Amino acid sequence: MTSTDTTTPYDNAQAAAAKLAELTGVERHDIALVLGSGWLPAVDALGEATAEIDTTDVPGFSAAAVAGHSGKIRSIRTTDSEGSDRNLLVFLSRTHFYEGKGVAAVVHPVRTAAAAGCSAIVLTNGCGGLKEGWQPGQPVLISDHINLTGHSPLVGANFVDLTDLYSPRLRAMCREIDPSLDEGVYVQFTGPHYETPAEVRMAGVMGGHLVGMSTTLEAIAAREAGMEILGISLVTNLAAGLSGEPLDHAEVLEAGKAAASRMGGLLSQVVTKI
Repeated sequence: MTSTDTTTPYDNAQAAAAKLAELTGVERHDIALVLGSGWLPAVDALGEATAEIDTTDVPGFSAAAVAGHSGKIRSIRTTDSEGSDRNLLVFLSRTHFYEGKGVAAVVHPVRTAAAAGCSAIVLTNGCGGLKEGWQPGQPVLISDHINLTGHSPLVGANFVDLTDLYSPRLRAMCREIDPSLDEGVYVQFTGPHYETPAEVRMAGVMGGHLVGMSTTLEAIAAREAGMEILGISLVTNLAAGLSGEPLDHAEVLEAGKAAASRMGGLLSQVVTKI
């Protein structure tokens, strides 16, 4: 018997957004944030939490599968630079490509955020840094990316321009807040294994400065949805082969905790100006 289910990922996002509005009591959200590994302690600086729900209570979402992610979605009320209320939709975990749930599951939070009314999204991650002088705990703005997953969230002949994918306006705004911020090109590998030293060297030859296992597919889906995108990486370790030490996920989380106050302060100022 053939299936007659014609539900699309966009229909699923609309259903998830409707459930979010019901559970949070917020009809429309303005800005979404996806917090990556090491970023969780920064969320409390963003503003007053009006609701916090389990991801599993929303259609299309699954429980957090990675240490350092909480499996929660938080609705936060803050005030923008002109004194108007803003509702933030904060995903305290993400689905990674390496979990094997498919690309649609990876970008479902982004599409849900767009369906919930968000016009901008802040994508964060913990990653390895390649640039000389970068240290664990350092935030870096993403200027561009290289997607090495071999996949795209777009289906069919849906041609989306990725020029200036990571908003120059939002990056300039971040540098006004913190002039010390550097920027670089993010390279997504599939994971969950860390990159080999040879792969890190390859990423550098290709023009990469940051290596990780998330973000690029989400950014493409966000551009398709018409959202303005800000990407911020937290350098949680020097990439393989640069420090002479083995890589460890616990190190990623520890570096995030150490940088939590700076990250929270940066994000809280950024979202009031978007």
